[in-house]
Amino acid sequence: MGYVVRVRLTSFMAGAAMASFVGLYLLHKDFKDAHHSISQKMKGFHESLDERISVLEKLKKIEAPQPVEATE
Repeated sequence: MGYVVRVRLTSFMAGAAMASFVGLYLLHKDFKDAHHSISQKMKGFHESLDERISVLEKLKKIEAPQPVEATE
C-alpha cells in the first residue's frame, strides 16, 4: 500500500512541476509579446511627435518677425 501511495505522489509531483514549467513559459511569452507591442506603439508615437515638433519649429522660423532697425 505504501508503494502505491509513493508512486501516485511522485506522479502528482511530476505533473505539478510540468504544469508549473509550462505555465511559467506561457506567462513569460505573454509578457514578452506585451512588451514588444507596447514598445512598438511608443516608437510610433515618438516618431509622430518628433515630426510634429519639427513642423512646428519650421513654422516658427518662417513666421519669426525680422528685427526692425532704428533710424536716427
